[in-house]
Amino acid sequence: MRTHLLALLFLLTSFPLHAAEPLQVYFIDVEGGQATLIVSPSGQSLLVDAGWPGFNDRDADRIVATARAAGVKQIDYLLVTHYHLDHVGGVPPLAAKIPVVTYVDHGPSVEGGKDADDLVAAYRPWRDKGKHLVVKPGDKIPIKGLNVEVVSAAGKMIPKPLRGAGAANPLCATTKLREPDPSENAQSIGILIKFGKFRLIDLADLTWNKEYELACPVNRVGKVDVYVVTHHGMNLSGSPAIVQVMAPRVAIMDNGAHKGGSPEARQTMHTSPGLEDIWQLHYAVKTGQQNNAPEQFIANPEENCQGYGLTLSASADGAFIVTNARNGYSIKYPAK
Repeated sequence: MRTHLLALLFLLTSFPLHAAEPLQVYFIDVEGGQATLIVSPSGQSLLVDAGWPGFNDRDADRIVATARAAGVKQIDYLLVTHYHLDHVGGVPPLAAKIPVVTYVDHGPSVEGGKDADDLVAAYRPWRDKGKHLVVKPGDKIPIKGLNVEVVSAAGKMIPKPLRGAGAANPLCATTKLREPDPSENAQSIGILIKFGKFRLIDLADLTWNKEYELACPVNRVGKVDVYVVTHHGMNLSGSPAIVQVMAPRVAIMDNGAHKGGSPEARQTMHTSPGLEDIWQLHYAVKTGQQNNAPEQFIANPEENCQGYGLTLSASADGAFIVTNARNGYSIKYPAK
């Protein structure tokens, strides 16, 4: 834990000072789940998912340590993108350690059975202790200092293109749809975060056909600077029809050592027009060196990791910096 905290403190002091406060995004290693802490220049916080339960509260402790190092005393909004163990399972242990003001979700789960019911039952009492916001496409999560738009939720997409989007998508014609996905993955809440000219998209675990709905026949999202790789880089998601039309400059993948990071997802990103770099929370063990980023871009190259994360700092002019907590490697991407 001491190593982890020192790494966090390094990240928090490694960015140059600006006249205006930057947007800070912390990609916390929850080993194949998701936990992304977003801190607005206003100081308000948004946590996207809370990782796994168990492991002696490993994920909750990593999130709390990151929040404290970032000066965050409470989670103002906790966004539960969908009801799967690696996203909502960590809510109870986390909420027992740090106050959560508002819980955001898509409404009832579409999955049944004991495991699914138990997962929601563990989440519900904590949600009911705070404020509760059910969102639909087109809604905004009211974080002061940011524009956080919901682009997907409960299996539905925004009905019309966002401002500046709407171009015809030539990749739709060559995209083959897959079998419909009845799971919670297809219900994922996806958000587009805008801070001045900077744009970051996170579609959680949205699957192939739903990505198609968002991107075809026109691109309803537009172009982005940073793409949080959908579904941890699993080949159930990451259709070229959406990834390549968004033309991200940087992709950040919250994969695990044995989860995500598929060669198909990497190839789609690697051939996306304008992509400069791919950053990973973990080295993908099974895919080989040729399907992983260079070592300096990987927070945890070892399977038995120390839980290092990645941090992004963005300014309103569109410039941003990504830093690897493990080695301090940092790249500044200038405004375009």
